[in-house]
Amino acid sequence: MSLAGLGLTTEQERVYRELLRTRPGIASHAGGAGRGDAGAGSVLTELRVLGLVDENLTAVPPAAAVDLLVRRRITEAQQQFEGLAAAWEALRELTEEQRTGRPAGLLEQLSNGPETTRRIGALLTDHPGEFAALRTDALYDESRHPHVRHGRLLMAGLRSRTLFPVHTLEDPRQVAHASRLHAFGELHRVTTEAVWPLTLVNRSVAFVPADLSDPEAGVLQIRRTGVVRILAEVFDGIWNRARDLDELPVSPVEQRVLRALTRYDTDDSAARALNVSVRKFRGHVADLMDRLGARTRFQAALLAKERNWL
Repeated sequence: MSLAGLGLTTEQERVYRELLRTRPGIASHAGGAGRGDAGAGSVLTELRVLGLVDENLTAVPPAAAVDLLVRRRITEAQQQFEGLAAAWEALRELTEEQRTGRPAGLLEQLSNGPETTRRIGALLTDHPGEFAALRTDALYDESRHPHVRHGRLLMAGLRSRTLFPVHTLEDPRQVAHASRLHAFGELHRVTTEAVWPLTLVNRSVAFVPADLSDPEAGVLQIRRTGVVRILAEVFDGIWNRARDLDELPVSPVEQRVLRALTRYDTDDSAARALNVSVRKFRGHVADLMDRLGARTRFQAALLAKERNWL
């Protein structure tokens, strides 16, 4: 079997094989048959650079030689892959320039709202690879998250992950909203860490606030590879430390609702104890039953005790 697939030339392989068959004492003469001394010396130098021949002109064992050659080919393949990744980045920039008629800079400031949403949507439409968002505001916002379009992207292969602070779940609608998005295949986790707004598209473009202290300052679109890679690693770290929705303890509001559910005989008395309307109390109960997978209120109370929610 030829070693050409591992990157050796015909002459390099011929000399290396001959050195393997040559006794160490006469290794300096290997490779010279049918060639001038200069030619043989050149090939031996190349083999030494590759690590296949030591300083005594002795061939390294086959296992070590093949391992070195394989590692070298893997390194070359990685470099080629990085070059291809750079080509895809260039393609995205060219596509953006074609769409907008403007140069696609590495750092660009956008206005809040529709322009940022349009950019993100266009990037995902061109290449539905990966969407990652870290939110600090309320998750429940139907106008800012078009379910149908996002669902189509998920069906097209988009991997979508959203992180948000646990305190946003104090509004029971948050869990219901996230559950609906789960039905489309979107992943959600919550964190207790201090976070800031961040959106990553295909791990190649990032969107961050231009000024955290000024919501009207707009959004920065970042295409600089090194910066985006760091932001993606930060997101991954928070995601790995965060918890799934099913692992969350109940919020203070939900705990009060559960206690009232077990202490009072009627919805009217429970609602008065919580100082909320009967309609709102029943809405809380319905959300908790959905979350627990309970068919009756009695079953909900039992399941809540099993999970140590009470």
